[in-house]
Amino acid sequence: MNRPTRRQFLQYTGAAAAALGTGGLVGPARAEEPLKIGVVYVSPIAEIGWTKQHSLAVDAVKAELGDKVSFTVIENIFMPQDAERVFRELASSGNRLIFGTSFSHGTPLQKVSPRFPKVAFEHCSGIVHRANLGSFEAKYYEGCFVAGASGAHMSKSNKIGFIGGFPIPDIVGPANALLLGAQSVNPDITCNAIFLNSWFDPGKEKEAVNTLVSQGCDVICSMTDTATGVQVAGEKGAWSIGYASDMAKFGGGKQLTAFTLDWSSDYLRAAKGVLAGDWKSEVRWDGLAAGVVKMAPYNEAIPAETIAKLKQLEADIGSGKVHPYAGEIKDQAGNVKVAAGSVLSDSDIRGMNWFVKGMIGKLS
Repeated sequence: MNRPTRRQFLQYTGAAAAALGTGGLVGPARAEEPLKIGVVYVSPIAEIGWTKQHSLAVDAVKAELGDKVSFTVIENIFMPQDAERVFRELASSGNRLIFGTSFSHGTPLQKVSPRFPKVAFEHCSGIVHRANLGSFEAKYYEGCFVAGASGAHMSKSNKIGFIGGFPIPDIVGPANALLLGAQSVNPDITCNAIFLNSWFDPGKEKEAVNTLVSQGCDVICSMTDTATGVQVAGEKGAWSIGYASDMAKFGGGKQLTAFTLDWSSDYLRAAKGVLAGDWKSEVRWDGLAAGVVKMAPYNEAIPAETIAKLKQLEADIGSGKVHPYAGEIKDQAGNVKVAAGSVLSDSDIRGMNWFVKGMIGKLS
C-alpha cells in the first residue's frame, strides 16, 4: 500500500497538474490490472480511533481481494482546500474508487466528483449524493444509547459527561442518545456537554475531562479521534466510554464499554461493485444489526445481571423492538420534540441540532 506524505502529495506538479485541467476520465482497467483505490484520512493513523477503524477496513479489502486491488492512502487531510486538491489528484491518477472519510471532506468531494463521472466516490458521513457520489454512515446513536445505560448503572453522582469534536448532527445526536440511554435507567440523570471544535486535540480534551470531573460527572464519553478522554477519566477515577475503537487498554480499568465502528462491509461492497462493473451510488446507514456498530466487552466491574440486560438492549435495538429516539422526548427548554408513541424520523435524527432535556451545555 502506497502511503505518500501530505507534503509530498500536495507538491505534485507537471503532468498531474495538466491532468487536473482536463478532468481526465478514467476508463475501465484491463483485466490484469488491479483496481486502484484512493483513501483520504482526516487524521494520522493511530493505534486506535476513527482513522484507525477506516484503516482496518482497508486491510479487510486487501485481505479478501488481494492483488485485485491497489491502494493509495493519504493521511491527515482536514482542510477543505487541501482535500479538494488531493481528491482531484487521486481521480486524475487512475484511481477508479475514492473514499473520503470525514464530514469535512464533503464540499471538496461535491466539487471534484462532477469532473470525474467515471470515478466512483464514497463519502463517510456524507449528506450530498450524485450519480457517482455515494455515502455511508453509522447509527452511532444506537451504541451511545446502550453505553449511556451502562453509565447510569454505574454512576453515583447521577451526572455523566460528553465531549464532542464539533456540534454537528453526527455528534449532537449521539450525545442526546447517551443521555436518553442513561435516563432509561435513571430518569434523574443529567449530562454536561463540551465541544472542542477539533477532532484531534489531546490538550483541549484533557482540559475538558478535568472540567467535567470537577462538575461532578463520574462517567465520561468522548467522541474524538484520541484515547485522551478514556485515559484522563481513568486517571481521575471516573468511568469512561470509548468511541470508534475499544480503548480499554488506555482506561486504567475504568472503561465501561465502547461503541466501536467496523466499516469493512462498506469498503468491500464498494470495491466489489466497481470490480464487477455494477457499483451504484447509495445512501447506507447501518448500526448494531448490520455490525457496523459494535459494543466492546463490558467492564467486569458491572454486575453480571446488568451486563445481561445491556446485551438484551443491544439485541432489542438491533431488532427494532427498542428505538433510542422513541417519544416522549423534550428539548432543553421543555418543548415536546417527539410525542409519546412516536419515533423521531431518520431525516430528523440525521439533522439533529438541539439538545434533549437534561443536557447541560450549548451547541457551540
